[in-house]
Amino acid sequence: MLGELNDKQVEHLLNKQITGRVACTDHDLPYIVPVNYVYNGREVISHSIPGKKIDMMRKNPRVCFQVDEINSIFNWQSVVAWGRFEEITDMAEKEQAMMALTHRLMPFAEQPPDHASHGLATQEADIGTRLDLIVYKIVLVNKTGRFEHR
Repeated sequence: MLGELNDKQVEHLLNKQITGRVACTDHDLPYIVPVNYVYNGREVISHSIPGKKIDMMRKNPRVCFQVDEINSIFNWQSVVAWGRFEEITDMAEKEQAMMALTHRLMPFAEQPPDHASHGLATQEADIGTRLDLIVYKIVLVNKTGRFEHR
């Protein structure tokens, strides 16, 4: 059976998952990449180092975010959301965002102590010490979800 997720189911899937995909465009070039994230009920919060994704989102802040849970080919659910990229530059907001990401992602890390390459650390004082780390949010303006199960 195919169907649409209701608002509660959409919110549940966005809160449950930790990896989604961000789609962005630069003129005629579409680009989609996986990202780790935390969802706060209004925004998808993530981080990155400089690169193609950040360059594209800075040029065109209109993005799409997708997350799914696939149990089998006939048992899955997916959310697609549209929103606006906003880079977080305020240091207090950036530290808060990184703490939220750290608390959300560390339980899923294979070696929890430190993941400096991702800007994640067990010591809150170490958060935000990577100078090239970009923290951003996607302010969601529309969300939809679909599912299939037998």
